[in-house]
Amino acid sequence: MAESFDRGALTEAVFYILLSLHQPMHGYAIMQNIDKLTAGRVVLGPGTLYGAINALVQKKWIIAVSAGRDSRKKEYIISETGKTVLRRELERLRELLSNGENVGGESTHEDQ
Repeated sequence: MAESFDRGALTEAVFYILLSLHQPMHGYAIMQNIDKLTAGRVVLGPGTLYGAINALVQKKWIIAVSAGRDSRKKEYIISETGKTVLRRELERLRELLSNGENVGGESTHEDQ
């Protein structure tokens, strides 16, 4: 994964994984949540998901949490660092949208 804390630009997959993990979830639940959030537009395969999860754990953007003694499923939750990364990405996306609307002369919001 090419994401850097300094650069701030995230792939859509990483963005939605971080967004999903404001509550503990295992991999399959993350895939289902992303499918629901995007109305099926973003579908992550297991290889993509678990590769991203491993990288995010290494970066300390998410943390593995115990899902209970008898559970074989590992759950994850966003860390404080991950929340900062996500917050910065949201700011970056707002700026992109604002600049696009200002230069393009059109608003994509329904407030007109």
